[in-house]
Amino acid sequence: MKIVSSAFSEGERIPARHTFEAEDVSPPLSWSDIPPETVSLALIVEDSDAPNPTAPQTVWLHWLLYNIPPTVRELPENAKTLPQSAHEGLNDWKRTGYFGPNSVIGTHRYVFRLYALDTTLEFASPPRRAAFEAAIAGHLLVEAALMGLYGSEHALTSASGHAQPYGARRQNRRPVAPHAPTSDEPS
Repeated sequence: MKIVSSAFSEGERIPARHTFEAEDVSPPLSWSDIPPETVSLALIVEDSDAPNPTAPQTVWLHWLLYNIPPTVRELPENAKTLPQSAHEGLNDWKRTGYFGPNSVIGTHRYVFRLYALDTTLEFASPPRRAAFEAAIAGHLLVEAALMGLYGSEHALTSASGHAQPYGARRQNRRPVAPHAPTSDEPS
């Protein structure tokens, strides 16, 4: 199985259009070579280097989609309307929807992971990552990944090398940088 984007290639910079610093629209994605026994597909987008690529502390979830029909071979740019039967889980901002790269410190790796599953997933409410991962355990047929890079051109650092507070740069509709889950938050 393979996942690609017409917006960027493996290991290349993700265009600003697909980040929170610009339009924050999901990139176009397409996939091929789906195993014939696939019942559903799932997609996650994660920052493998949060919050600082020189000392990562957590993997930050930016988007979670599940129950994508195996006949679907792509998601268009700015995928607001999901394929029939597909659902969104909660990202690490505890919201549904795509939230693009948001690198305050350095250049981060953003991984788009596509999972072929031998089942559909059932949740009473939009799941967090831990519930999603528990549900796919034992049902994963194959996984494909596409990695893109993004580092904010506006990331500011102090003399000590620490990022300046987000408000020093500009206001936005969501938190600046990922954080490690607290003890009362599921990971």
